[in-house]
Amino acid sequence: MSLGAIPGTGPATSPLPVIKKITARTLADLPADRTLVMGILNITEDSFSDGGKYKSADDAISHGLRMYYGGADIIDVGGESTRPGAEPVDPDEEQQRILPVITALAKAGAIISVDTMHTSTARAALAAGAHIINDVSGLTHEPDMPALMAETGAPYVLMHRRGDAATMVTEANYTDVVSEVIEEMLALRERFVAAGVKPEALILDPGLGFAKDHEHNWELLNALDRFTALGHRVLVGTSRKRFLGALLTVDGKPAAPTERDAATAATSALAAANGAWGVRVHDVPSSLDAIKVAHAWSAARVPAL
Repeated sequence: MSLGAIPGTGPATSPLPVIKKITARTLADLPADRTLVMGILNITEDSFSDGGKYKSADDAISHGLRMYYGGADIIDVGGESTRPGAEPVDPDEEQQRILPVITALAKAGAIISVDTMHTSTARAALAAGAHIINDVSGLTHEPDMPALMAETGAPYVLMHRRGDAATMVTEANYTDVVSEVIEEMLALRERFVAAGVKPEALILDPGLGFAKDHEHNWELLNALDRFTALGHRVLVGTSRKRFLGALLTVDGKPAAPTERDAATAATSALAAANGAWGVRVHDVPSSLDAIKVAHAWSAARVPAL
């Protein structure tokens, strides 16, 4: 489909996109033969890469549809920036930002995850048509979140993070980052299982960039097989993050966020080759192509004589 045929890509003065109603989709409709691509939709003022670009419902829906029609398996909608130092957003404001977008994308048939740390927002988002809750709060999750996940049975992305947006940079202190992250994630997992959440509903995310420095991120990626061996689906989020910008430094200047998409696609391919269930990215086409190459490469392996 050309961009011109995508609802909501016309002039800024056009009305909200007209979305054709299709049969509702479920997680069972997602591809099972490759790593999934989760497209990032930030409806925020201060996200590190695209804050402020999709503040209006019209702009956010249009961008979500572009990603969906462009091949994204899941659209990850968030109304609160989670970058280091970000200011918290009241759950009521968060819901005002995201719920109309969730409703519209669900009507179009998209599978939707919701990037939220708030139980009330998670409940409202699931009621509006979301399928997955992607919670980056880590060890500081709201106390009612496990009970909500047990009640709804919705898949839940359990991400590792120490501290909060204001403190997590100072919490990046590890002796053995891989072992410590796994240990803390397993303890967090037990809280949810003890509350009645089925283990198969939990998706693990090692939390790259969240209370991790550049070297920690590379060590965690290199040990991805240790996370997949825990028996859960694993989500990897490297997209445009600072450790990629640092890697691509030229003349002492790190690459800008939008200059990191090729490196992101490379990590997407490597994550796919190492068993990741999904990758969370800003630029969907490049990572989708990289993943398809990685899976074709793996599928073509010839048994040794």
